[in-house]
Amino acid sequence: MIDLDIDVRDNGRVVRPHGRLTMVSAREFRERVNEEISAAPDSLVVVDLSDLQFIDSSGLGALVACLKSARQAGGDLRLAAPTEQITMVLGLTNLDRVLRPRATVEEALGG
Repeated sequence: MIDLDIDVRDNGRVVRPHGRLTMVSAREFRERVNEEISAAPDSLVVVDLSDLQFIDSSGLGALVACLKSARQAGGDLRLAAPTEQITMVLGLTNLDRVLRPRATVEEALGG
């Protein structure tokens, strides 16, 4: 069983993980997002969470690490369309204040 599948679209501006972002898949996710950040520094990368079924503390750490990488490169990282479970986890950890998820990908891309 594949823990996580990652689609990239819109010239690397939108990364959409499918499945579970856990200790098993966090490194692969972080590396993939960092590839997109490196390919287009000073730009915005949106992580579309609409098809992410589960996230654990390693997955949260990967999101924070990607945010840090994006900002160090002069860009930004935004979350979009989190599921109910992801929204709950972000709220319980107060990471919703740092990562500030948007309701849709379009909203995240727009501002």
